[in-house]
Amino acid sequence: MSKCVLQKWMFDLPYMQQSVLLSAVRGPDGFDKDSDTKPIARWYRRSILISAFDDKALNDPYAPGGGSFTGPLDHSKTLDETMNDYFSKMDSIPLHYYTHFMHAAEIVGYKHPVKEIREFWNKFYLRAVHKLHLFPETEEQMDARLGDSIAGWKARD
Repeated sequence: MSKCVLQKWMFDLPYMQQSVLLSAVRGPDGFDKDSDTKPIARWYRRSILISAFDDKALNDPYAPGGGSFTGPLDHSKTLDETMNDYFSKMDSIPLHYYTHFMHAAEIVGYKHPVKEIREFWNKFYLRAVHKLHLFPETEEQMDARLGDSIAGWKARD
């Protein structure tokens, strides 16, 4: 049997980028299931994982399926409103989680094969970076830093 929970587009990424993507799969600790931080985490999981209950990628944030881990978003809110809800809790989100999630969004925002998903996560990444008063990396800079090269990693250290 050959199964993997990762969507196939991720197989071509360097191990370091895959690792970053996996580090952000959990939601932030200390928030209940109905917190405004959780829907964006479910949409992120849909963007990178195969739904165990559905045996497929759920690339529509509102499509039925996925259970509570990768479940659909509330139809009454747009993706931008869901993003706004997440950032409204920014001061209470642990910085360690926030940065893992920001870097994972960066990768999806540059590498996801579905244009609309890639564009959403790139917008999320840029907003997350600017909220910290930082400058975003280009895709080339990210690839150098997370390209499975010690020299590339240390160049940004």
